[in-house]
Order: sequence, then C-alpha cells, then structure tokens
Amino acid sequence: MSFGGPQWPQEPQQQGQQGYGQQPGYGQQGQGQQQGAGNGYGYPQPQQQGGGYGYPHPQQPARPNPFPGAQGSGETPDWSALADASASRGRRKRLLMIAGGVLATVAVGAIVATAVVSTNKKNDEAKNGPVPTGTVSSTGTPTPEPTFSSVAPPPPPNPKDYISDPKKDKAPLTAEGLFPGKKMSMNGRAYKKGATSATTNCAAVTQGGLGGVLKRNGCQRVLRATYVKDGVAITVGVAVFPSEAAAQKAKDQATGGVAPLTGAGVGDFCHATVCLRRSNAIGRYAYFTQGGFTSGKKVTKADRPVFQASDDLGTFAFNQIYARGRAQASAAAGAPGE
Repeated sequence: MSFGGPQWPQEPQQQGQQGYGQQPGYGQQGQGQQQGAGNGYGYPQPQQQGGGYGYPHPQQPARPNPFPGAQGSGETPDWSALADASASRGRRKRLLMIAGGVLATVAVGAIVATAVVSTNKKNDEAKNGPVPTGTVSSTGTPTPEPTFSSVAPPPPPNPKDYISDPKKDKAPLTAEGLFPGKKMSMNGRAYKKGATSATTNCAAVTQGGLGGVLKRNGCQRVLRATYVKDGVAITVGVAVFPSEAAAQKAKDQATGGVAPLTGAGVGDFCHATVCLRRSNAIGRYAYFTQGGFTSGKKVTKADRPVFQASDDLGTFAFNQIYARGRAQASAAAGAPGE
C-alpha cells in the first residue's frame, strides 16, 4: 500500500548481479597472495595478459563502497550478514507501514461510524415527526406555507341585480350622468345632443295615456334627452320604478308616449303630426322614445332614417342603464366584506 511518500529501498542485489563492493581491487588481495606464494618471491603472480613487465594492468576506478568500515581493512565483508541486516530493516519499515495503515483504517472507520451515527440520528428525527416546511425567518421560526381554501369563490355580482333592486341601486342618478357629453355615436352614426331634463312628476312629461300608466306602477322619476341628426329628432325618456316587476308592467301597458323635449338648438317636433313611438324595459327602468322630422313631416314605414335613429337611441338608453349596474357591481366586488 502506498500513501504517496517515498518508496521503500530495494533489497541488496545478489546472485548473478554485481553487488556493492564487488569491483576489482576490493576484497581480492587474499587470493592474489595465495597465488604469489607459488613463485617464491612473495609477490603476486604476474597476470598472463600483462604487457611483459610482471605488473598488473591498470584497473578501472572503483565505485564508492557503501560500507566504509570494510574499506582498506583487507577483510572480505560478510555479505550474508549485510543481507540479513538489510532485510531486518525492511521488515521493521514494513511493520511501521502496516501499523500506520491500521491507524489510518481506524481513523477512517471512526469517520464512517460518525457518519452512520449522524445518518441514523437524522432518520430517527424523520420517523419521530415531519420536519416543518416553509421558509425560515431571521429569528429561526419556520414561516407557514400559504393555504388555499377548497371552497370555490362566489361568482362575481350580476350587474342586473343592481339595477333591479333599489336597495343595491344607490348610485347617483342625474340626466347629465345618464346622457353624458355633447353628442352620441352609434355604429359610426353621430347624433348631436340637445336639451336634457329630470323630474319626479312622471305624468307631466308624457303624452296620451302614458302618464296614467307610469303613475299606476309607481314611477319615481323621468329623465329625458333629445338628439338630432340630418333633420330627424329623437327624445328618449327613462322612467325609474321601485321594482323590476313595476317597470315591466309599465312597458307592457304603455300607450301614448314621452313628450318631445325641445331647446338647446332643437325646435318643436312631433306636434299635430305622425311620429314613431317605442318602449322597452330592463331592471327597474322602462325607457321610451319618440322620433320624427324637425320639419313636421309625417313619419311612414318607408322613412328608414327615423327608424334607424329610434333604434340607435333605444340601444344607447339600454347600454347606459346596464353600465350603471355594471359599475356598481364592480365596486361591490372590490369592497371588503363583500
């Protein structure tokens, strides 16, 4: 096992390899002396490959001896003892390595054990109860997640309810508020507005039998406005009743018509001549129109401009009444507690 440090020393080289101190000239003199004794002079025997002078050839420089104690002593080192010593040192270092590995293993085991204990502790907490969800405030208290009701929200208020019930229909009601501006346009057809009026004496602004009809059904107010276009004048009158049923009865019983309103640039019309009269109702409101030529000409079924003007002013009155209900419903939907 390696821990990234230096490698352990290799074993000394032995058989078949040149070991430490095996260079010529180290530990070879004893043999030379034995050979020299054979020639009777006490000197080493000249080598056979010499140059003829009886001296040995120059030898190569020797490598440094790793065991200085044996150098120059004339004794041959005990290679077996050296090998045993080196092997002993190697065994001691390996034992140190093994001991270090055991300590490292124990340390790793301790870390793993700690991790297991921590994991088990976390699992125990999860088993004992759910961890609160949501964000954590700066004080460390979990902020509850928003909850949503399973009950469907109520539908938005119906505008018709507000123009049918006088307890809900509380918005201000004036002629200028119901007929705003100086002109009215319907599908690209522009009508100039003339005079406007409002009265609680409903019968006073009618012709024929309409006054009696309004009175019998409890009419509270009549608001009028006149519009002109290309020689055709139309007066529209809106009558207010205490209930939707009363307005519907007044529409069904209608006879005669609303009196033409002159002034503000509009002359007399629909007197002693034939004019077009119509009536309708929505909620607690009934509305009536009377239209004819400003020239006093009689209206016939062929007079398309008069019928078109009557349709436009009737649609305009309907839209203005319904817009009143829509505005009140929208305000109620946005009010607290509604």
